[in-house]
Amino acid sequence: MARAAENFVCQSCGATYSKWAGRCDACGQWNTIELEISEAPPGSHSAKTAKGRPAKTLEFVSLKGEIAEAPRLPSGNSEFDRATGGGLVPGSALLIGGDPGVGKSTLLLQIAAGLCRSGSRVAYISGEESVAQIRLRASRMGLEDAPVELASATSLSTILATLKKQKPDVLIMDSIQTVWSDTIPAAPGTVTQVRSCAQELVRFAKQSGCVLFLVGHVTKDGQIAGPRVVEHMVDAVLYFESETGRSYRILRAVKNRFGAAHEIGVFEMTAKGLREISNPSELFLTETENAVSGMAVFAGIEGTRPMLVEIQALVSPSSLGAPRRAVVGWDSARLSMLLAVLETRCGLDFGRLDVFLNIAGGLRIGEPAADLAAAAALVSSVLDRPLPAKSAVFGEIGLSGAIRPVTQTEARVNEAAKLGFEAIIGPWGKDSEDSKAMKAYSFDQLPDFVRWMQK
Repeated sequence: MARAAENFVCQSCGATYSKWAGRCDACGQWNTIELEISEAPPGSHSAKTAKGRPAKTLEFVSLKGEIAEAPRLPSGNSEFDRATGGGLVPGSALLIGGDPGVGKSTLLLQIAAGLCRSGSRVAYISGEESVAQIRLRASRMGLEDAPVELASATSLSTILATLKKQKPDVLIMDSIQTVWSDTIPAAPGTVTQVRSCAQELVRFAKQSGCVLFLVGHVTKDGQIAGPRVVEHMVDAVLYFESETGRSYRILRAVKNRFGAAHEIGVFEMTAKGLREISNPSELFLTETENAVSGMAVFAGIEGTRPMLVEIQALVSPSSLGAPRRAVVGWDSARLSMLLAVLETRCGLDFGRLDVFLNIAGGLRIGEPAADLAAAAALVSSVLDRPLPAKSAVFGEIGLSGAIRPVTQTEARVNEAAKLGFEAIIGPWGKDSEDSKAMKAYSFDQLPDFVRWMQK
């Protein structure tokens, strides 16, 4: 009989220690290391099994061969299908994380109803809410007639026995942190329980061809709680994001084995559930008839989707010894680098000025192509001169002051033209195929752009 092993495991990152410590060296969290008792792992395997029979061997094949296209199961929600790469793949496992109250259960209930309408059999098992609470939400959203099969359970053995009997096409498990196995001597929600239960559910999905949704809690840093190995087990990891006080929600794919990573779907939270936003550019743009200084429209790319976002800058004299640098929705380190380039290469003085930079609508941008748009907003504000009306900006800026080309230029230009923009400011030649339909202001160096703004 296997001897029980005692390990001290960090409940934040899953690191294992031989003795207790107050602080985890792996993730730096305090008071997250707890004692967990599990069966000792078996000894090293030899070339023979325990019964003495030769172990099975692998058969290697070449890279070349026939590849069948993965079938897709449309959910009936175009924004969700976009984020997942075109629909759900049978036998795949998806992990969805997000802050409490962001709308994960609401989204999955709408997806479940849409799948049922297309003829799929959907099982929704909740370990956090009762059946009555889910029915109340469905009634509020007008989905009470959808033939979704509901249950409330947390025991892994009960859940697996039911699934093997019912054989659903889609399984929604809300949430994985509430599931526990009676064969593991650890408390529910611990790293060992989450890892083992997720592994069993993923194995069931792969063997039966069922689409598996796992809902995961997130930490205060916005990462999915529990061991990171769960993210490696699943085929797709989706984060459901929102900004405080904003009604829109963004479903972002950070991992997808069947589609593009960093693809997004945009929704708006309403009293009757989530509404799809087919044109997010209009959501993040401000309707202004007159040109205003300190404002630039960035033509960006989120995943494979072009999106226009307004970048606002305000530069004002400072009464403090150390001027303030405040940024919302962009990397503060990138702002500091951009200000240094503007001072060193372009001769602009921000040393006695407070600088405020904001991405309108609460969206967060991490694309380097936003450098030129942020610089344009800062230069426009410090000179008090607006950019040309109905113009979109994009381009990456190097430390030398060079404006570097970016990818997917055609998609950015086409999105701007579709929304009525007439000019593009970016790092390419005026004879470019992408800029023939629009007026193009081409710059290779940031000082040239600043001199053009000063005219």
